[in-house]
Parts: sequence; C-alpha cells; structure tokens
Amino acid sequence: MAARTPSEPCGEPVPFTFDGRTLTAGPGQSVAAALWAAGILAWRTTRHGGRPRGAFCGIGHCHDCLATIDGRPNLRACLVPVRPGTEVTTQEGHGHGTPGA
Repeated sequence: MAARTPSEPCGEPVPFTFDGRTLTAGPGQSVAAALWAAGILAWRTTRHGGRPRGAFCGIGHCHDCLATIDGRPNLRACLVPVRPGTEVTTQEGHGHGTPGA
C-alpha cells in the first residue's frame, strides 16, 4: 500500500456541484478549499466592474469568498463545509437576500 501524501484527503470523496459541474471534496473540506483543489480560484464577481473574487483571508473575516451555497446567497465559502450534494453557484455582485439568511 502506497503512503498517503499530506495533500491527499483521507476518507471517502464528497460529491458536490459548482455551476452544474460535479466535483469532489475531501471529508471536512470547506467549499473554498474544495474549489481551489479543483483549480477554481474565483466564484464571485464584484458589484462594480464584475471583477472575479475567490478566497482571500481564508478565515471568514473578509467577504471575497461569498458564494451562493444550496440556494443561500452571501455565505463565506471558506467557512462552509462541503456535504454530499452541496450545490455551489457563482454569485454575481452582492447576491440577493440577507447574508446567512
């Protein structure tokens, strides 16, 4: 049996979707970490200018990683763990509704 490298997740892959594309995450991985691991570095655009944004601080302090997750806009992707069937969509601008509502 080959040794596992530190970058390889242990446990069963967790399926989720991003903009309709099926991806997998490691158990306990945040949405932001799983997207980065899949090579996706941006999942939000700014209100003014439509500039791409993704993870910045990684600890939930800033708002760059906001995403629409399971239909809920303005969730910090760096704080939300991927669960089987999680649906993540690119968020344009500030999203709709109240953050976390």
